[in-house]
Amino acid sequence: MARTIRHSSLDNRAARARLLASGKPYYRVIDSGLHLGYRKGQRGGKWVVRWYIGKQDYRVETIATADDIIDADGAEVLNFSQAQAVARKTFNDRNREQAGLPALDAGPYTVKTCVENYLAWMETHRKSAADSRYKAHALILPELGGFECAKLTATAIQKWLEGMAASGARLRSTKGKASKRRPVAKDPESIRRRRATANRTLTILKAALNRAWADEKIGSDGAWRRVKPFRDVSAARIRYLTVAECNRLINASAKDFRSLVQGALTTGARYGELCALNVEDYNPDSEKLHILTSKSGKSRHVVLNAEGAKFFAALSSGHAHGEPMFKKEDGSRWASAHQVRPMQDASKGARIEPPTNFHCLRHTYASLAIMNGAPLLVVAKNLGHADTRMVEKHYGHLAPSFIDKAIRAAAPKFGFKTGNVAALEAARR
Repeated sequence: MARTIRHSSLDNRAARARLLASGKPYYRVIDSGLHLGYRKGQRGGKWVVRWYIGKQDYRVETIATADDIIDADGAEVLNFSQAQAVARKTFNDRNREQAGLPALDAGPYTVKTCVENYLAWMETHRKSAADSRYKAHALILPELGGFECAKLTATAIQKWLEGMAASGARLRSTKGKASKRRPVAKDPESIRRRRATANRTLTILKAALNRAWADEKIGSDGAWRRVKPFRDVSAARIRYLTVAECNRLINASAKDFRSLVQGALTTGARYGELCALNVEDYNPDSEKLHILTSKSGKSRHVVLNAEGAKFFAALSSGHAHGEPMFKKEDGSRWASAHQVRPMQDASKGARIEPPTNFHCLRHTYASLAIMNGAPLLVVAKNLGHADTRMVEKHYGHLAPSFIDKAIRAAAPKFGFKTGNVAALEAARR
C-alpha cells in the first residue's frame, strides 16, 4: 500500500479554510511525477490530480469534492487521505487506457470484451467489419463470450469449432428470438461448406485473441495456437458460365439490369464496385476503368478489351460528371442486394440451371480469360488481388500448361471405336 502523505495546509478542513480562494490549485507531490491538488472556491474546494505527460506538459483531472462543508463519504466527497488514494488510482487507470489495457478493477478480460475491441479496431482500420461482426455475434460470443481469455483452453475452442461445423445452417429469425437452423445435411459438399464456415469464424476469433495478446492484454497465445482448422475444405468448385449462357443471360435481363450484367462480364468487377462507379471513372484515352472503392480498400485500374472499351464509352458518353455509371430504371443508383431478384429472373429466363448469382459473373470473367491464355498474374491484377494465390487456387486448373500439351500429344492411343465401347458396355450390363 502506498504511503499516505501529510501536508499542514491540506490535511484538514480547518487548515484549508485559511487558504485564499484561487483558480490555480495548491499542489502536493504524492509520487514521482504525480501531484494531488486542492482548488479553493468561494464555498469549499475540489480535489484535482496532475501528472507529467512529457514535453513540459501536464494532464489535470478533477476527481472529487473536498470535505470542507460535508463530511467525507469515500466516493463523491473525500478527505485528504482518501483523495491521495483516488489520485493514484486515476493516474494508473489513465496510463493503462493510454496503453490500451483495461482498468485494474474492470473485472476479468473476457472473450466478449476481446472480440468487441477487435471489431472496433476493424471498423476504424479496415473497410468493413460487417461480416466479422455478424459471425462474432452469431457464432462466437454465444458459446465463448463469457470465457476469461486467460483461462480459455484449446479443448474449449476445439469443442466449439467442432460443434459449429456439426450444426445446420442458420435461418433468418426475428431479432431477439432464438435462431433456427436447417436440418443437418450429410452429403460431402454440405459438410465441406459447414467446415469452411467454421474455419473462417475461427480465423476471426484467432485474430481478436492475437491482437489482444500482442497488446499484452493476454499472457499467452498457447491455447488458440494449438487449435488447427479443418483441412481441405476451402477449395469449393468454382462455377462459371459458358459464352452461350452469358449471351442468354444478357438477353433475358431487364433493360436496366442488362448493362450491369455486361459490365460485370467485361471487367470481372464485384457488384459493389460496379454500383459505386461514376461516368468519369472510365478513361477513354487509356481504355481503362478506375475502381475507386474495392473490397480491399485499395483502388485499381481495370484494363478493358476493345469490346469492353466500346461498351463503357457508350455508357458514359453524354452524361455529367458525378452521374452513376449504372442506373436503375428510375434513375437511382443500384444498392446492396438490389441485384438478387433481377438475377433470379434473368437466370430463369435464360434457362440456366441451377440459377446463378451475380458473383458468378466475376468467376466467369476470370475463368474464360484464363482458358483463353491470359497469364494468372494479369488476371489477378485486373481482379484486384495483391498476388496470384487466390487466382491459382480457384482458376489455376483452367490455365493451359505444357503438361496438358505433352499428355495430349504423347499419351498412348488404342484406336477405340465408339461402337465397340457401346457394345462392351451393353454386354457388361
